[in-house]
Amino acid sequence: MQPSKKRLNVLTQQVLAASTGADEYSVYEPGQHWGALPDYEHPIRCPAAGLLSAESTPPRLFPTLLAQVAQQSPDHPALAVERPLPPPNGPGDAPALPWAQWKKWTWADFHRDARRAAKGFMVLGVEQFGSVSIFGFNAPEWAISAYGAMFCGGKYVGIYLTDTPDQVQFKVAHSASRVIVVDSEVELENVSSKVDELPELRAIVLWGAPAKGDIRRSDGSVCRVMTFDQLLALGDAEGSEAALDGRIDAMRPGHCIGIIYTSGTTGNPKGVMINHDGAICEATIANYTMRLIDGFPPDGGRILSYLPLSHIAGGLLDLIGPVWACATLKRGATVYFARPYDLKEMTLAARIQFVRPTIFLAVPRVYEKIQARMMAVAATITGVKKSLATWAKGKGLQHARNLQVGGSKARPFLYGLADKLVLSKAREALGLDQCRLFVTGAAPIAIETLEYFGALGMQIQNCYGMSECTGVTTATSPDRNAFGTVGHGLPGLETRCFKTGPNGENIEVPRHRPDKVPTEEEQGEVCFRGRHIMMGYLANPAFGAEHVAEIEEKTRSAIDQWGWLHSGDKGAVDTNGMLRITGRYKELIIGAGGENIAPVPVEEAVKLLCPAVSNIMMVGDKRKFNVALVTLQAEGSTGEFPGGDQLAGAALEVNPKVKTVSAAMKDPAWLKYVQTRICRHEGSHLVEICPDRHRRRQCQPQGLPEQRVEDPALRHPAQGLLHPDGGVHADAKAQALRGRGDVEGDPRRPLRLKAVAAGPFERPAPDTLGAVQPRMRNVWL
Repeated sequence: MQPSKKRLNVLTQQVLAASTGADEYSVYEPGQHWGALPDYEHPIRCPAAGLLSAESTPPRLFPTLLAQVAQQSPDHPALAVERPLPPPNGPGDAPALPWAQWKKWTWADFHRDARRAAKGFMVLGVEQFGSVSIFGFNAPEWAISAYGAMFCGGKYVGIYLTDTPDQVQFKVAHSASRVIVVDSEVELENVSSKVDELPELRAIVLWGAPAKGDIRRSDGSVCRVMTFDQLLALGDAEGSEAALDGRIDAMRPGHCIGIIYTSGTTGNPKGVMINHDGAICEATIANYTMRLIDGFPPDGGRILSYLPLSHIAGGLLDLIGPVWACATLKRGATVYFARPYDLKEMTLAARIQFVRPTIFLAVPRVYEKIQARMMAVAATITGVKKSLATWAKGKGLQHARNLQVGGSKARPFLYGLADKLVLSKAREALGLDQCRLFVTGAAPIAIETLEYFGALGMQIQNCYGMSECTGVTTATSPDRNAFGTVGHGLPGLETRCFKTGPNGENIEVPRHRPDKVPTEEEQGEVCFRGRHIMMGYLANPAFGAEHVAEIEEKTRSAIDQWGWLHSGDKGAVDTNGMLRITGRYKELIIGAGGENIAPVPVEEAVKLLCPAVSNIMMVGDKRKFNVALVTLQAEGSTGEFPGGDQLAGAALEVNPKVKTVSAAMKDPAWLKYVQTRICRHEGSHLVEICPDRHRRRQCQPQGLPEQRVEDPALRHPAQGLLHPDGGVHADAKAQALRGRGDVEGDPRRPLRLKAVAAGPFERPAPDTLGAVQPRMRNVWL
């Protein structure tokens, strides 16, 4: 075949693959397509044809799938963890234990213990449609508890390790959890401090620490405390197999199996309800699009679980995916659990090298860290080795680019030799030589990182979605990849970019050319529709009618009357069907590590702690840290009259000798004022203050320009959050603010900044996908 004809054939196949008939989408009539109460049964809308039709993907239940796997592969290891947990030998040094010293559960063990846990939960008062909260690092007991909650007709509720006692108390109460399963004494203390405020909590179950006795509330009632083994024994002794089977028989595919809490921009987090059918559809389309089956070879797939199971991404890959794959593809799989300190102590590499995963999911920050370490090693190579490595990576990069949409798909001349001599050895050194599927998501990933790994023969598939759509809605695939995009719409699921019409209708924007930056007319809000969309946000009737009405209104604003889920993201689809995310309509910040950070509570906390601060705004979308832009209380800060450099109000009390903003920026008393109050909020975490121009250069975060003292916004913050910048460093500042939706259009034009530079908030290690509270590294005045 001639090269031109071959290229045309490839493009034709891509166009055919992208096309989906109307009968392959679910049908929606105008109305309400969601519910909010715990016993809500979500209707299953199967397309008439295609991958997600009732014939191809029939509605099923996860207890049925797990029972099927236990019967098919009873002796295949399902879960494995290093026990007892050895401490690290030092920074970056924590070799894996021999396989014989790992504690293992076969699939038969997993199924049996899930049923035992379910019976124990029922004895402790978990009802049909009830909840079990789980609070701890990834472990076999986490997975067993989640499936135990499903088996007894309830749902699991993941709690982030970074949650404060108040946040834990809210989630346990809001989900009406009768039982919470926790890891260590740290989590136990967190929950114990709020037991008085959780009168419906019947028991705390520990898997990583001994139980030291029940907890008596001030009203005399008791919250039981027991170990995980005692929970299983309770199920054996007092539970009923018949009652458990009755719960399973009463389940429907549209019933809720899990609650994923998302960070609320303001107020408390929202609980996303996911059901059996939506999760099964997600696994089905992931296999079809990204060839999930490649990650489950005949001898068994291997997954390293280290990303939070309380997040939708970790839950899909580590909890839901293996059970679905083993039941549907009839392949074995083992989930290996990392050590709790692996990310923090930078010892994850030892676990990767031991497990040699066949599927590897990482947030962009993890890939970036691996890239940085490899580049540091490469910098030490000289001579012939360096020349050989450069040549080989050049061949690898050429191959990776050939695999892009519109590429030739051809392997460059001598690519096989380059792979054998250099590239394969790099993958082997990482422990990723047997990985068949590399996946990323939860935050944007740089094209440079994608190309770096692509040059080594590791093509990363980029996924995009949200908890509200049970995870992935668009993804790149081995056959359709385009660096800089988040992939194409998945079969049977609809993805569109809409602008809102004058009567509230959705108007789809035109598609743009792949080689052109999309215009404003070609960008709109990214919206999804299909069997994978959430049931709705959870409401607790015990919280009162006003609460239920509030949650219903939030769900109504997320899912419109035509069934479209509005993401709050701004995007554009090109003529190849590839989606690009160009901004955010919402305030919620998603950092480079995938953390969901609600800025308003942090901003309000800083203003509460520092009365001398007039206004504060956080930015940090797609960044490794967040930056706070701050103004001080000064003349005109209320907006009643023009402002100046003179401090006013509470700002005059910090140091009576300092009367101006210019002087405050250099005053030790002011620096101490900010530092001590923020440290009070952050505990023992040190806040470094960068007061002057020289220090600001030293503390400068990557990507943010130095702020000059003579900048008008710095000298006249009293004009508030709408001060003209004068065009200084406009491009970088636009990109810093673009993630919050504050700056649109051409970033090269002069801008109107919204505040004074104050300093970066750094997220804590380890990198996670979960909702975290950012910690302040530097504060600039």
